[in-house]
Amino acid sequence: MGGDHNKKLLVSMGKAAIAMLMQDDSNNDDMITPTTSTRMFLEAQKKAIEADAFHLDNGYLCHSMGRTGSRGIFFGDDPIRFTIPGLLLQLSIISLCTRVAYFLLKPFGQPSIVSQILGGVVLGPSILGHNRNFLAEVFPARSRVLLENLSVFSLMLFIFLLGVKMNLSLALRSGKKPIAIGILGFIIPYAMASLVACLLKHFVTLDRDILRILPFVIETQCMSAFPVIACFLADLKILNSEIGRLASSSSVVSDVFQWSLMTIRFAIRIAKAKSFSSSVGSFLSVALFIVLALYGIRPAALWAIRKTPEGQPVKEKYIIGVLLALLGCGFIGEVIGLSAVIASFIVGLVIPDGPPLGAALSEKLDSFVSVLLMPIFFAICGLQMDVFAIQKLKNVGAIQLVVFVAFIGKVVGTIAPPLFYRMPFRDALSLSLIMNAKGLIELVLLNHRMKDSGMTEECFAIMIISVVFITGVLSPIVKAMYDPSRRYVAFKRRTIRHHKRDEELRILACVHSADNVREVMNVVNVSSPTKASPINLTVMHLIRLIGRSSSLLVAHQPRESYSTYPSQSERIFNAFRKLEQVHQGLFMVQCFKGISPYASMHNDVCSIALEKRTSFIIIPFQRKCSEKDIEPSFVYRNLNKKVLDKAPCSVGVLVDHGGSQKTKKNLSYTSKPAIFRVAVLFFGGQDDREALAYGMRMSENPRVNLTLIKFSSASSEDMIIDSEKSRLQDGDILSEFSLNTLHKEDRTFYEEMILINVMSLATLIKSLENSNYDLILVGRRHKNSKFMSELLQWSDCTGELGPVGEMLTLNYKIKASIMVVQQQTRVWGLHDPEESTHLRRIDL
Repeated sequence: MGGDHNKKLLVSMGKAAIAMLMQDDSNNDDMITPTTSTRMFLEAQKKAIEADAFHLDNGYLCHSMGRTGSRGIFFGDDPIRFTIPGLLLQLSIISLCTRVAYFLLKPFGQPSIVSQILGGVVLGPSILGHNRNFLAEVFPARSRVLLENLSVFSLMLFIFLLGVKMNLSLALRSGKKPIAIGILGFIIPYAMASLVACLLKHFVTLDRDILRILPFVIETQCMSAFPVIACFLADLKILNSEIGRLASSSSVVSDVFQWSLMTIRFAIRIAKAKSFSSSVGSFLSVALFIVLALYGIRPAALWAIRKTPEGQPVKEKYIIGVLLALLGCGFIGEVIGLSAVIASFIVGLVIPDGPPLGAALSEKLDSFVSVLLMPIFFAICGLQMDVFAIQKLKNVGAIQLVVFVAFIGKVVGTIAPPLFYRMPFRDALSLSLIMNAKGLIELVLLNHRMKDSGMTEECFAIMIISVVFITGVLSPIVKAMYDPSRRYVAFKRRTIRHHKRDEELRILACVHSADNVREVMNVVNVSSPTKASPINLTVMHLIRLIGRSSSLLVAHQPRESYSTYPSQSERIFNAFRKLEQVHQGLFMVQCFKGISPYASMHNDVCSIALEKRTSFIIIPFQRKCSEKDIEPSFVYRNLNKKVLDKAPCSVGVLVDHGGSQKTKKNLSYTSKPAIFRVAVLFFGGQDDREALAYGMRMSENPRVNLTLIKFSSASSEDMIIDSEKSRLQDGDILSEFSLNTLHKEDRTFYEEMILINVMSLATLIKSLENSNYDLILVGRRHKNSKFMSELLQWSDCTGELGPVGEMLTLNYKIKASIMVVQQQTRVWGLHDPEESTHLRRIDL
């Protein structure tokens, strides 16, 4: 190249040429136009020329365009000047910053979107990028084109996954409450913010750029995007709570309503600004694309689902086919002016959510997209945000006033319908705050507006700060205000111990898979239902939420016609339905399916238990996972702990040790049951009393043999440090057992064993290996004593099974199934857990 004069002349000519190309007479609409990618590229090239001018002035003549990889520093190359090492460095720094921000903010209850945005801001001109040397070395302008293209591709995949997980049928079957919340939550803030914006225009002197951007600010603040709300609820772990389901449904309604209005407005603008033939061509092409997605891609996806047997992984060729369709439709979207991002969302919507196809796509792409690719998009937003570009406090005040009024308007519009339907004010306020959450969709619109519609850096920075502030403040407030478990507190005792003999016993049986059905059914079958006291059995199939954004809790509706290939849920429910048919009048079976994340699955269990006024919950203990189950056992154990902590009734954790083959073969609903042997280990305390009460109910079944094993200490002062009330109640239930077994001496047995130390208990438990029991009942917690304190220290057990239950479970040679029982702990106004009210009378 020549001298400095020639260099500067070339740079000036290049910048002038690009400036001419960037002149566009297109309308200033809010939708993504066909010129988006071109303008992005030209803007990046303009910045690259400016950066290269800087390098030229500092002695750098040019950089190699022929090689993408470096030969290494030992050959005199600067690696970060080449595309591949430079990109790898950028990806490493971006991922590191976002993850560090996430771990730092997680203890403060901040959602992941806040940490990702702040991670990008740290790299931008506001913090690290304020040093021009850092920005020029690590994020040179010439590399922005590649990063921005990668960010668009990552956004395509992320929006596609959101579309896959989204279920538009929520809007169709939402009911009056979500529809009212979704529509009023948009109209009221829009009207209030528009009025404030109009007053600002007439009475306050503002910059032209601020006045031009106010309508866009109003739209972004009034929207409640379903993807944003779903991610926010997932971060708060309330996706399947009452408020979570209502917020999900309302946000879908709000999205449909808002995008319908925007489409109509865009059509009017196109008709005014373009020729009639251009408008017709544009809308016909979009209509044909939607038809292709609905009647081409969706039937193919449904065909792939039908070809995939339940429980089997989706074939690789089907996944590849979906991804090829996604890329092809993205290209078609760019050709017809729809943009690849919107085209990807449409393709995602037509893919059925949930397993098998939606779940498979989510499992294969989620981690890669959210951990590696999406931080690129947030980094691009951060690199464009410059806090130092904010110069006028008047501009900040104007925009934030509109944002604040829109926030208040959304609170008013969202809180009114729930209060009308008599929802508690605290819950309604929590819902209104959730609907104000901001996130990815708002950032996408901001980024598009920044590049294609001339938003100034000052306005962009103000809006980014607004998004981060609102979401960051809302998250801890909602966590503090809304606790789903508050509503699970029962107003009366719901236990087997307090159950009356002449009323039905309500049991909730939870199952994870078909493997749990046999053992649960055996226990329910021997629970002695009678005409006077039948068992109202609610069966709940717990399914992990995967491949969808919204949780589901619905009553199962049997198919009208027989299916050759029933689903797993149908096979489970059919087994319990057959139990109801064989024992007519003794069992009443209701079936529910709950699809939710494991972290909040207990909400479904407790909600159904409260709604059905259940007295006893049976939940399986997952000792180990099946070969098809990828979840570790601690996930299920954590679920059991939460159910034990929050349940509005008594709970039994059922450990399936396999049992005897005789029991598995004979004890069923299709043949006459054999003798079922039950043992109750009684140490004392409310949980042991509940276990004995359940055993006594089982003993009413003529085919059940009951053995009560009471443990006592060799030293009375060593064993008894419990309250007087507890000891009296232990004596009451033991007396009741004696009275009830007078006429059942051939089927009920009593044993008393003396405990000297912890090792003697271990020896006694080992002796159960040779017993012929089918079920062992034991309390989770026991009476306070020196012996139990030593046992807790010895076993170091803090799990859901308690110390004795843990010792029984760990002994694999014991063939009997084990049920660890906990009596109801959450009763309104009950401060002493040993307090017993409304005890049933003893029938002499």
